[in-house]
Amino acid sequence: MTPDEARLSRFPWPFTGDAYRYSANVEPAPKLRRTPVGAWGGSVLDVDADYEAELTERAAVLARDPSRHVELPHMRAATWDALAWGLRELAATYPETMSLRATGRDLVWTNGRLGLVQAFRLGDEDSLPLPPLRFLASQIQEDVVLLDQREGQLFADAGCVTFASNWSMAFDLGMSFREIHGPVPHDLADGAIPRAEQFLMRLQPGEVFRRINWTSTAGHRLDTALDSYHEWGPSRRALATDDLAEVFHMRNEVQHLVRLPESGAIMFLIRTYLLPLGEICRVPEWRRQFAAVLRTLPEDILQYKGLTALRPRILAVLEAESVEAA
Repeated sequence: MTPDEARLSRFPWPFTGDAYRYSANVEPAPKLRRTPVGAWGGSVLDVDADYEAELTERAAVLARDPSRHVELPHMRAATWDALAWGLRELAATYPETMSLRATGRDLVWTNGRLGLVQAFRLGDEDSLPLPPLRFLASQIQEDVVLLDQREGQLFADAGCVTFASNWSMAFDLGMSFREIHGPVPHDLADGAIPRAEQFLMRLQPGEVFRRINWTSTAGHRLDTALDSYHEWGPSRRALATDDLAEVFHMRNEVQHLVRLPESGAIMFLIRTYLLPLGEICRVPEWRRQFAAVLRTLPEDILQYKGLTALRPRILAVLEAESVEAA
């Protein structure tokens, strides 16, 4: 199987029908989902063939812009909790290459994929080469946000986010859940955001749920944060002039929500997957379904996802491929 075929087989297709509307679409995790070309969702943390390349890219982003990792002082205990949970989850999911040995609060983390052996003591700031949340982000492909629950609300009080989609962790630090989601069309008016927040605050320690979100980007670009808009913003012009089948990428986020067992914080994991339009066209069911969704998307959602001007051209590609396949 080639790298492109492997990426296609693991792609988390976001649609279950021929129409799309915003919803919480939350389900327990992990849960394997079959697709016409493979499957996804069998584990919470997903390590794939792009593991080393994406972690190298994350390290480069953080070196250029350390503000992608931010945390308020009261969240340090939660960051240690997140690290312990994440390393245990990796070791349980990939025992052939990763392990975590614990003797009391002393741990030894082994990551065969990275050639790393790291001994450390939980809570000891000097026993790790990086702060705990940033160390976790150096071991997983997911971005991480930690939500603190207080005064009947959730607040984004810590995070290490290098692959954001048109938002900024540094800007959002300390914001409430509802403030962060203010730009999303319909959701606040329809009550989806308040309902989602209430659901999250009822999560019990150790519970894990997930949802999937989709948007688009120009090219295979993971870092589309507001912080780097000056770098990637001009690339969107290629959508108007270049081969749309190659340049247009569906950008899907598998988002996991975990109530951490010790601190009670909620860990929000965001794993980003990219697939060019031409690859979508290779799967007849996806090609037909994406066309049906685009035809019925409300104008405000089209605008929010940046697809208003692109919709006719995307549909033309999908329909041309359909005719050619017939």
